[in-house]
Amino acid sequence: TELDVSVNADEESLLRKNGFTSVPVDLNSGSGGDRIFLWYKTSDCPAISRIQFSFTPVMETGLIKEGYHKVDKNLNTGTGGGPIYLWFYKGSTAYDVPIVELSVSTDAGSDAKKAQPLWERSACDLNRAAGGKWMYLWVKRESQTYICDITAAAGSDGDAELLREGYIRVDEDTNRGAGGAYVFIWYRQTTDSQKAVKDLQVSTDEKSIESYQNQLYEQVDTNLNEGTGGVPVYLWYKTTECSKDPVRMVTVILDPGAPHPYMKAGVQVIEKNLNESNSGLKEYLCFH
Repeated sequence: TELDVSVNADEESLLRKNGFTSVPVDLNSGSGGDRIFLWYKTSDCPAISRIQFSFTPVMETGLIKEGYHKVDKNLNTGTGGGPIYLWFYKGSTAYDVPIVELSVSTDAGSDAKKAQPLWERSACDLNRAAGGKWMYLWVKRESQTYICDITAAAGSDGDAELLREGYIRVDEDTNRGAGGAYVFIWYRQTTDSQKAVKDLQVSTDEKSIESYQNQLYEQVDTNLNEGTGGVPVYLWYKTTECSKDPVRMVTVILDPGAPHPYMKAGVQVIEKNLNESNSGLKEYLCFH
């Protein structure tokens, strides 16, 4: 499998001639930028198992070190938004499951409806900081995966190690628009539902910290509000909650219109702002 991106009509023709198929959604929809399409080509070569995005130079460092392939076409070409690049990796670890289908959502309603078995969502808005529609890439796995490990990291120093260990980065800064450090949530997948995380929570005050400790949740050490002046925000998880279903997908939503359709679609939306008490965008963690 191969991926590529076209940013003009000539590139579209060339990719079509070379046997690529487009995902039929303009990735710059509504932003006034150039027509941009994502293309894929299937083959007998090893399958792509991880897709990441970068929207700052430091997000690229770990991806380069670990041999991710960069599609060197800016997804925000012709807009006022900063550059966004797509990267892919063909992994063969126990945490890598082939991607077999791609789709792009163009509004909160279609985004929420894609939260189905086998599918997972990238948290990077493909129109990030460019105006236009909220657009997200969804990937379908060959077999059902579950979240087995979850963590978070401020800065990029540990990115290469996390990628090497099979983690996938949730490509949206939990400090979006708030200053402070770039903080990202990371997760690892398994096909064994018995090893899955069963529940996630977010704490924004001492009372909720005490509550989750008493309920034997495990805390992710990194403050998701690191360096912003806002209250400490922590992620908590549990693997032993037998009354809960295994978590198949975790993501972050920023679209103000997204929480209601997400909840209607059966997705758990933790309505605690990851940017609590600062000037950043309102962000919610979701899982399914």
